[in-house]
Amino acid sequence: MEVYSTEEEQAEAIKGFFRDNGIALAVGVVLGLGGLYGWRAYNQHKIETTESTSDSYTQLIEKAGQEDSTLLADADEFIRVNGDSSYSVLAAFVTAKEAVEKDDLEKAAEKLTWISVNAQNIEFKALAFTRLARIQLEQKQFDAALATLKNAFPESFKAIISELKGDIFVAKNENEQARNAYQAATDAGGLENNTLLQIKLDNLAVATLNVPVSEN
Repeated sequence: MEVYSTEEEQAEAIKGFFRDNGIALAVGVVLGLGGLYGWRAYNQHKIETTESTSDSYTQLIEKAGQEDSTLLADADEFIRVNGDSSYSVLAAFVTAKEAVEKDDLEKAAEKLTWISVNAQNIEFKALAFTRLARIQLEQKQFDAALATLKNAFPESFKAIISELKGDIFVAKNENEQARNAYQAATDAGGLENNTLLQIKLDNLAVATLNVPVSEN
């Protein structure tokens, strides 16, 4: 199952991450003007803490994809200890991907739900919601997937959300709704670097032509 489908999702998440960090740096400059030495001491402590967390995170994700990996179990402890860190959100994403690859969709859904609740960054939340909806689609939980997509999303996710709704409607054999959703994705710029969307639209057109006409 392809839960991680577009480069745009990753780009939006990274953009939001640096936007948040930019705000933190700006606040740091302001505080530094009022208390340079105190800020330096605090900042040094924060750097050391961040480096330690970063090292732990690196050690954790190195286990991804390895045979007999303990990532799924170890990630729970990492997230518990570092719950207020952005690294916990990243670890949850990695854990969800590992769970999908191991066909543990329940575990993946659990981590993505955790991200959607705990992440401060709106792009991270949106990314978690779209991946959760794809997992729910794979599990044939169609109504749950559509409900997940009713959450708030940045405007840049409009094409992704519309296309995903189309996939859900196709799975439900609701071709008219699927066509409308795919068209909405197209209108939102979804065809850019995404030839699969056009193929989906074409397949729906073929399916419509092949529907037998009832005789009266």
